[in-house]
This record gives sequence, C-alpha cells and structure tokens, in this order.
Amino acid sequence: MQHKVKLTVIDKKLYSELQEQYCTDPNAGMCPCYQVGDEFVFERYGVADDFWHMGLNTLKQTVSRADGTAGSTSFPHCSEAWDAISRYIYAGLQGGSIMRGWMKDESVMIACCSDGTRPVIFRIERMDYKVLYIEGIQCDNCKSKIKSALEQIEGVTQAVLREEYIEVYLQGDIEDGILKNRVEECGQFTVVKID
Repeated sequence: MQHKVKLTVIDKKLYSELQEQYCTDPNAGMCPCYQVGDEFVFERYGVADDFWHMGLNTLKQTVSRADGTAGSTSFPHCSEAWDAISRYIYAGLQGGSIMRGWMKDESVMIACCSDGTRPVIFRIERMDYKVLYIEGIQCDNCKSKIKSALEQIEGVTQAVLREEYIEVYLQGDIEDGILKNRVEECGQFTVVKID
C-alpha cells in the first residue's frame, strides 16, 4: 500500500491585541502566506519525493498568489508552518498513525503554525492507496470500464487513472486479489503488478 498526505488550510486567526503589544508592525494583520481552502498533496512514489523538497509543487488548489509568498508553487511553506506540520506529513507518508489516541481518526491531524499572533490552522490527512499496473488497456472506454468496476468495491473511495497506472484510494486495506479479480473480470486485461 502507498500513502499520500493532503494538507488543507482550514482556518486563520488574528490576535491583534498581541500584535499591537509585541510586534514591530502593530498592524501586521493575518498571515499573507496561506488562504483558507489552500490544498497541498504530498507524494512519495516512483521518482516523486515531495517531503524532501519541503512541498515544492504540491499546491493543488489555491486563491492565486503571484507574489511568490509561501503557499505559492515557487515557495511552498514558511518556516513557522513547516516546523509545525512536517513531522505529521512524514508520519503519514510512511503509512503511520498521525496522531493515535488524540484524534477520532488516526489518519488525520489538526495542527497550526507557531506564529502566536496570526496562526494558520491545517488539516493533515493520510490518504491510503494502491497502484495497479494493467496490460491490455487500449482506449478511454477500457479505462472508464475499469475505473467504474473498481469504484464499486466496498472500501474503494476513488480510482484515478494515471498515464502508466491506476491509483485506487482505499478506506482500510483491501486484498490485492479482490482488486486484481475485479479488473480482470472487465475483459482482456491483466494486472501485472500491485504496489
């Protein structure tokens, strides 16, 4: 089984009384680096290793920022945020429990950056999936047929078609044989490898 981690900005706070009391700029305002709704997806599969590149090019959805601040594709995370969230991202990418015993779902963590006057709050979610390499796919109709068949399996949340393989996102573990049989029941397809 493989793992990705989705990081979503779910809230931003501002403690203006603390900024007035302690900051050089008493009117600094909310964090300019992130916007509520920003989504980043970290991957470690094949040649991708987003963690070791501090999330470079992981931004998938945002309010556009062309100024190159953190949260943009060119500068993904400020040091205050990265220091607070990187350990949870790493645990998730390894398939580990992000926060066992604290969160209702151990594959999820709510964390914030360490800026005490304008913290950003993140939802960090481990996404479990398997990669299927399939021979015999010749057209878009074949892909659609396989995608539909896989998504009908209980516990499969989504099947995503990539150029060389299909990612099957799971809730819990599903035996490789179940995925293989479902694909091969669709026609002249052979599952040659499952990661």
